[in-house]
Amino acid sequence: MTKDFLSLFDITREDLDLLFELTDNLKSGNSGRPLEGKTVAMIFQKPSLRTRVSFEVGVMQLGGHITFLSQESIGVGTREAARDVARLLSRYCDAIVARMNDHTVLADLARSASIPVINALTDKSHPCQVLADAYTIRERGRLKPGIKVAFVGDGNNVVHSWLEFATLYPIHFALAAPQGYWPDESVVRRAQSSGVSSIEIVQDPVEAVRNAGVVYTDVWTSMGQESETAKRKKAFAGYQVNEELLAKARPDCLVMHCLPAHRGEEITDGVMEGPNSVVFDEAENRRLHVQKAVLVELFSSRSNGVKSSVSEDSTVA
Repeated sequence: MTKDFLSLFDITREDLDLLFELTDNLKSGNSGRPLEGKTVAMIFQKPSLRTRVSFEVGVMQLGGHITFLSQESIGVGTREAARDVARLLSRYCDAIVARMNDHTVLADLARSASIPVINALTDKSHPCQVLADAYTIRERGRLKPGIKVAFVGDGNNVVHSWLEFATLYPIHFALAAPQGYWPDESVVRRAQSSGVSSIEIVQDPVEAVRNAGVVYTDVWTSMGQESETAKRKKAFAGYQVNEELLAKARPDCLVMHCLPAHRGEEITDGVMEGPNSVVFDEAENRRLHVQKAVLVELFSSRSNGVKSSVSEDSTVA
């Protein structure tokens, strides 16, 4: 792996397989204390439940320590430039986990830091989430070439990371979203040009989920978009993952959601709690086991002198 984990574009198929194998070992309890004596700084500009708790618990289970820094306390990009924060923390700590509004600020942190930087969510990418999603599918023996993953809803940061994943592993990724809410064209082009997976973007959710092995959704209004709530509810009114839509997918399909969920909006309570749902298994894998694997591998890579992959003009995952 490279010095940093900012997106799934940063890793290779070999890295992916290694991370999954490492996650297997960590989940079985064979972790040891590879972060003994290490301190991880967490910079969070966005609210968090699962990400914060799981990184804190994961680092402690690996023998390390956490320093939590809210945006209010340090003001990255306002009170102090990202590059200055990165250089300072590099002298105090051993890694940075950042949950940022703007992906360009994350890239600035990574360029200036001499320690690993992990993307815990930005407006452009959510790699830890999709890495754990794929691991959850693999755990159930479903991650096989050509599996259809249907995402119903906004073409957001999670979709971007699924498109990034599609450059590593051959899947059929189908997004159903209204026009105006499709993903960044440059990310789509990069996924398509890799030639690894089949990429499909449509407006009809029935078309997207037909024969899908995984049906995935996310909130219609993400953090920072609260002023658009009414507009988005209207635009996505026909994009709810409910029992009727789920019937168009494979009977044994897995239902996934990155949480938090707005039950009754993008997903019904019946589907969320139904027999196809793996939502909370997915949450456990992402927020703990997979993130621990990323931490362990980045520290291992750093000890081998791996350099950062962040270029001078890097702005998008």
